[in-house]
Amino acid sequence: MTPPDTLTEPATWAIWAICLVATFGVITRPFKLPEAVWAVAGAVLLLVFGLIPLDAAWSAVLKGGDVYLFLIGMMLLSEVARAEGLFDWVAEHAVRLADGSISRLFALVFGVGIVVTIFLSNDATAVVLTPAVYAAAKKAKADPLPMLFACALIANAASFVLPISNPANLVLYGGKMPSLAAWMASFALPSLLSIGVTFVVLRWVERERLTGRCETMVETGALSQGGRIAFGGIVATAVLLIAASAKGYDLGLPTCLAGVATMVAICIGRRTSPLATLRCVSWAVLPLVAGLFVLVEALASTGVIAMLARWLAASAARSPTIAAGAAGTILAFGSNLMNNLPAGLIASTTLHQAHVPQIVTDGLLIGVDVGPNLSITGSLATILWLTAIRREGEDVGFWRFLKVGAVVMPPALFAALGARLLIG
Repeated sequence: MTPPDTLTEPATWAIWAICLVATFGVITRPFKLPEAVWAVAGAVLLLVFGLIPLDAAWSAVLKGGDVYLFLIGMMLLSEVARAEGLFDWVAEHAVRLADGSISRLFALVFGVGIVVTIFLSNDATAVVLTPAVYAAAKKAKADPLPMLFACALIANAASFVLPISNPANLVLYGGKMPSLAAWMASFALPSLLSIGVTFVVLRWVERERLTGRCETMVETGALSQGGRIAFGGIVATAVLLIAASAKGYDLGLPTCLAGVATMVAICIGRRTSPLATLRCVSWAVLPLVAGLFVLVEALASTGVIAMLARWLAASAARSPTIAAGAAGTILAFGSNLMNNLPAGLIASTTLHQAHVPQIVTDGLLIGVDVGPNLSITGSLATILWLTAIRREGEDVGFWRFLKVGAVVMPPALFAALGARLLIG
């Protein structure tokens, strides 16, 4: 790739302009064009104008290989579960457990979201859980938006309980994850506070929508054979992810294989073609992620990462604790400008150059995981969540999400960061 100091000033400004316009397009979706269109268009313009070499762009795309495989597996699991009625079955039982209380239904959704995020990742909460939650709200004749917001926000708030809870964790640590014992020592209390504060504040924000009663009696049918296979596939995926994480393996391939195997098993049982399932998957997510990685690679060529590394190293030398808090806060808000996956990649590269104490790395991880709860494009999980609710006929605009995120995210972020800094 072209070294940063060989870029001309006009080229540097052009890269920043294209990246800013592309990011703005991803965030606001002008002309209602999908997010992927803007990310890919930005990447293509960088290539057309010779602002990034083709080999560098291709290398950037390949960096997301494990993420693509992970998403493919999760999207296949979600689609077969939806098609086989697993979501409806879960929804029916959730409504019965709520016993007519909208507030209790909200708490149930939040609790299930915690479990799914911890053991299957925040993307799974967005892709797998969201359709079930929408179905539950509809069957209960309750306003679905508070429940859907619970899915979106817990997907990020609980995404650092375990290393596997968020692909961004793997990106930030560059594949060199701490041991599980070290991870829990650093993040058990911060993640607990992140989850607790998010629940309390979101519950307060949505208090008017969570009053009253909902349906108590809904018809509950038996889960079909295909539904049981889909459920088994999801459970098996969780076990595979935990085992792969413990061994230090990449998570994308086992997730993809589990998704494909589940789909194939259902197709064999039904003697049907998998084409119908494949047509229903939201494949646009993959070029969106690839485009974002190319944009980040181009930004790196302007020397911004080297500058960030110098600043971070100098700050950590003066006070690791202050550097951890400041860097985590900056990254939390910055993740909403470019999505936390590429932001995590920038942070990972910066850490590799800066050589800072562990507490600074941990502060950055909290920022990249919790920070995206501010806006609808802060994390890939939230974009996947938006895609899922659009399929159900719902939509949440940028400003609508921001009104909730601006109240919920900062206290959760500062509680988690504060706890990590107190641990030392």
